[in-house]
Amino acid sequence: MDRIQIPATPRSPEVDFDFAAGRFRLAGESYPEDAAAFFGPLLQALRTYLAASSTDPIVFEVALVYFNSSSAKGLMNLFMPLEDAAEAGRSVTIRWFHAEGDETIAEAGEDFASDFTHARFDLVETAQTGH
Repeated sequence: MDRIQIPATPRSPEVDFDFAAGRFRLAGESYPEDAAAFFGPLLQALRTYLAASSTDPIVFEVALVYFNSSSAKGLMNLFMPLEDAAEAGRSVTIRWFHAEGDETIAEAGEDFASDFTHARFDLVETAQTGH
């Protein structure tokens, strides 16, 4: 599958889905006008990859500094097939990055993590960066 690379915009995150390496990344802010239109093609590509690929390990990194409720639903839709793949025996690690002191993003990561029983969900604290 072709790698999906989408640069960040003021309203949507950077996307880097490197299917060959089994590495997926979302970074930045996520409150697109139409979250379903933004996340839908990513979800379809991820499902296609999971159905067609072997048992290679997957690492899915989320480094969002802000996201709205529509984006949270989009994230959950991406996470569900990853949890299913992990339940089927695939190594799946989700790495949720949050800045030191950013309780909102940290708590959102904890909420997502509570929905997983098979995939590994790591909360990764990063040093604060100046804006």
